[in-house]
Amino acid sequence: MSAVNAARVQIYTTRFCPFCVMAKRLLDDKGATFKEIAVDNRPDLRAKMTKKSGATSVPQIWIGDHHVGGCDELYSLNSAGELDQLLFAN
Repeated sequence: MSAVNAARVQIYTTRFCPFCVMAKRLLDDKGATFKEIAVDNRPDLRAKMTKKSGATSVPQIWIGDHHVGGCDELYSLNSAGELDQLLFAN
């Protein structure tokens, strides 16, 4: 699998969030490229994230148009064998 084929991934994060670090680590381990949107001290970006996701916690992750949710949901997709399919679907 190659990052060249990766779906567009966006992850809203904060700097010191351990769940954000874990989610980014899993995406890195998968070879997925992602756009990180840091919401630290950015109430405008956090409000956009909340409106888009319906959640106030970070991380909030999208793969393409699919809202994954947070770190737990990302790891659940991986455990179920579904994350690679989402990330690298042609």
